[in-house]
Amino acid sequence: MSESHPASLLTIYDQLYNTFGPRYWWPAESRLEIIIGAVLTQGVSWRNVEKAIGNLKNTGNMDFNALLQMNDDVMSGLLHPAGYHRQKTRKLKTLLGWIDKRFEGDIDAMFNGPTAELRRELLNLWGIGPETADSILLYAGGHPVFVVDAYTQRIFSRMGLVEEELDYQALQNYFQENLPPQAELYNEYHALLVTLGANFCRKRGPRCGGCPVASGCRYNEQENNTRR
Repeated sequence: MSESHPASLLTIYDQLYNTFGPRYWWPAESRLEIIIGAVLTQGVSWRNVEKAIGNLKNTGNMDFNALLQMNDDVMSGLLHPAGYHRQKTRKLKTLLGWIDKRFEGDIDAMFNGPTAELRRELLNLWGIGPETADSILLYAGGHPVFVVDAYTQRIFSRMGLVEEELDYQALQNYFQENLPPQAELYNEYHALLVTLGANFCRKRGPRCGGCPVASGCRYNEQENNTRR
């Protein structure tokens, strides 16, 4: 891993925040809605997740007990816009069933436990990977865990701050070891990176011109040298 220090990550954060402003992420009306969104967003765009969540709300089913008791085929139909709807029905039912059994359906009580223990239990559930578990912990629970995704990997490897093939846990450690353990900071930082990745540091055809962190970015420097 490349040499870095807290100031460099905070400088990048400040540059992004000054450019994009607050992201107001995760958009939801309740902790339950955030949890559902974290499961549904696996492998699809947020626009499709919003449609599925809209289906649940419009049918009066944005309710823990209603979802827990819902017929699988009915839930699958409502979640259809989010893709992989049968798998996501099973994942959601597994997660809600665990909350019901472990915490008697009390989501607030769930988040009162130690972060590491809760994360470990979430990761033991079928269909819940690190990004989903950490999104639930950070955005729904306010626990200080940094969520990383493909955007994070792409941006920071292109900048030359981490190796291109760094795994999830190592990349998360990089942020958590070099930033203050503040849920609000982690929340905003991740949302800003998503904005940067979607609009500038794209997988194909990155728009380095106008990128707020292009100066000092190794990828941008290489592109400029190639054009000369």
